[in-house]
Amino acid sequence: MMFSRITIDHRKMGGMPCIRGLRIPVATVVGMIADGMSTEEILKAFPDLEREDIQEALRYAAETVTERELPLTIIT
Repeated sequence: MMFSRITIDHRKMGGMPCIRGLRIPVATVVGMIADGMSTEEILKAFPDLEREDIQEALRYAAETVTERELPLTIIT
């Protein structure tokens, strides 16, 4: 899967995946959605973002989780 809106630049934000070279980490956008913010609220908070940026951030996050095993606590 290609991600044209997600960039990684080790000189910016410590190499975190960001939106289009901006200093807006994918994790920040995904976290805002997880906190219940709407797309419109996120676009208002970050005027440089576009609706497609948010959609691709979610696709990137989904792909990242698919590709990795994350340490989870198993509750029995």
